[in-house]
Amino acid sequence: MEHVYGQAVRSKYLTAVIIATDDARIESAARAFGAPVRMTRDDHVSGTDRVAEVASAEAAELVVNIQGDEPLIDPDAIDAAVLPLLEEPSISMGTLRKRIEDPRELDDPNVVKVVTDRFENAIYFSRATIPYQRERGPAVCFKHIGLYVYRRDFLLRYPALPVGPLESAERLEQLRALENGFKIRVVLTGYESLGVDTPEDLERVRYLFDRARQLLREKDQHLLTSNG
Repeated sequence: MEHVYGQAVRSKYLTAVIIATDDARIESAARAFGAPVRMTRDDHVSGTDRVAEVASAEAAELVVNIQGDEPLIDPDAIDAAVLPLLEEPSISMGTLRKRIEDPRELDDPNVVKVVTDRFENAIYFSRATIPYQRERGPAVCFKHIGLYVYRRDFLLRYPALPVGPLESAERLEQLRALENGFKIRVVLTGYESLGVDTPEDLERVRYLFDRARQLLREKDQHLLTSNG
């Protein structure tokens, strides 16, 4: 969580970063490293609902929902998702997509796929492989990166929007926006999301952090040697 917060505050478009939680342990840990915290109700069914509660007491025109389990979140990726909503008032919601490179992700229902129109607006999100390839050959598919930007007025309306059959079938809350006629801009990014959902994910992230520290030490040593 501290790593996520540290990365988020490096975004050039975010003017405030707040940790929203209903867990006193998370509140205590966040306050220990100096992060502002908002305690929320404990009956929210989704992260969007929780963010909406916090947004209702804030004056920000745009609200960004960053998952707390993304320690490697790239500040540039955050800015890329925010920029279209700064430029186009008609966009209610923004997010990210990345081309799938690992073929194992194509059939993984935990990797959400997205298809867009020519203007980078979402057409559909699915746990299935989309689009379907009629002709043989490598599939060009994109996965959804779960970072969301909302226009505040839309976000405050979101919890009351009716849940449609697509959201019910896929269990994907972003489909609620599409089913109710709202536009989602999906920006292409090179950022590779790595959420910490399992002990294996945690070990992988620890390895990456250790490797980054080692490379930094080697770089510093090289500079000392060169200057010496």
